[in-house]
Amino acid sequence: MAPLQWLSAHFLPSLLVALLVFISLRYFLSKENRRKRSFNLPPSPPKLPIIGNLHQLGKMPHLSLLQIAKKFGPIVHLQLGEIPTVVVSSAGMAKEVLKTHDLALSSRPQIYSAKHLFYDCTNVVFSPYGAYWRHIRKICILELLSVKRVQSYSFVRQEEVARLVSRIAESYPNTTNLTKMLGLYANDVLCRIVLGRDYSRGGDYDRLGFQKMLEDYQVLLGGFNLGDFFPSMEFIYTLNGIKSKLQNTFKRFDQFFDEVLKEHLNPNEDKGEFKDLIDILLEIQKNQDTEFPLTTDNLKAIMLDMFAAGTDTTFITLDWGMTELIIKPQIMKKAQAEVRQVVGERRVVLESDLPDLHYMRAIIKEIFRLHPPVPVLVPRESMEDVTIDGYDIPAKTRFYVNVWAIGRDPISWENPESFDPERFMNNSIDFKGQDFELLPFGAGRRGCPAIVFGTAVVELALAQLLHSFDWELPSGIQASDLDMTELFGISMHRIAHLIVVAKPHFS
Repeated sequence: MAPLQWLSAHFLPSLLVALLVFISLRYFLSKENRRKRSFNLPPSPPKLPIIGNLHQLGKMPHLSLLQIAKKFGPIVHLQLGEIPTVVVSSAGMAKEVLKTHDLALSSRPQIYSAKHLFYDCTNVVFSPYGAYWRHIRKICILELLSVKRVQSYSFVRQEEVARLVSRIAESYPNTTNLTKMLGLYANDVLCRIVLGRDYSRGGDYDRLGFQKMLEDYQVLLGGFNLGDFFPSMEFIYTLNGIKSKLQNTFKRFDQFFDEVLKEHLNPNEDKGEFKDLIDILLEIQKNQDTEFPLTTDNLKAIMLDMFAAGTDTTFITLDWGMTELIIKPQIMKKAQAEVRQVVGERRVVLESDLPDLHYMRAIIKEIFRLHPPVPVLVPRESMEDVTIDGYDIPAKTRFYVNVWAIGRDPISWENPESFDPERFMNNSIDFKGQDFELLPFGAGRRGCPAIVFGTAVVELALAQLLHSFDWELPSGIQASDLDMTELFGISMHRIAHLIVVAKPHFS
């Protein structure tokens, strides 16, 4: 689409916007000229007045940014509206951003949608760097997501995997919508561990509109909404309808969390010895010191972090993984042979079996490499001037790490477009934030604190699915018929659902 067509279709919904932007033109250009005179910035593609490089992002920014990197290098400077931006697309540059300059780049930009959904960015993911963020991150790491805490919920994972298997088995010999089944599994695990009960029984999942809430959340936090790059013009959110969508989505989440907290604070509620993450947060709130008192809104922000982020990333990883395995039956058979050899005739995979499933773990790494749930990491913002690869980058610059591109970098990976778990056999590269070729959870201070939690939920489910069923596509459907189109957002899943035939392995 030509630039003028793009402007007409997307950027000038009214003459008012055009007038105000024109008035602001001199300010933006003079600001850009001062920046060019003062700093040796990374290379940049040509810009348009006012919008800068925004028109070059397209509908799939991770792909557009990869093409820019191929032409201008692994570190580029973009002017996205009012926002000076640096994008890195290689393991070496990611290491500079996430390790060498980790502290200087540990803050978050105040994104409009995040402020409205996360109670003024008081959650872990979007909170700006400072004492409050350090406090709540410490709570998450030590109290909510520690190895000991994750292990204490093993019975929940075991029960929900069994329920997933039962749901799938009921569909045979007919087809099953595996995407929907995996979504229910991810939701039920998170709801039980975070909220204390599942919401799929009795139709609550559909009644409360969980899936629609999560989809709206994912789209609204996509990170490349036009208004996010013109913070001085918040009226854009009203004109393009984003503000009303944000208010509606926030209201639904907020009302839901009010109900959950009311249930937890009910003195007549007998939950036995089981403590979900809200119980733990309420105890922390009750016994907290006065330096960083957690308000009810703070609790809700953290709950939304756990609930929305954990559900989406687990579901996406399993859905992409099963899609790749069904497309490549030889890899599927090898993985099944490994699981069935380790588990034997026992029908249930135990978490104690997982360390012996080396090939399956290699498959999960390969899923993360080709299909990272968050293709472009949540942006960071520089708190001071930094020098990276000889380039001078000023404070208040927004940084994006394109992990989708890094996973396909031919410098780091042989045959990067091929799904080949063998590359991780006898290979020490892992996804825990120390190897910058593979960064599905990010790295450094802003790395995802839920790596242990997320990995446990994914590994057990995938192993059990491989053990319990023999998989094939419906009659008349070939692997080449599957729609692999991605839906870009803060996380990224396939648009099409995976419809399969799952034949129980145990009669």
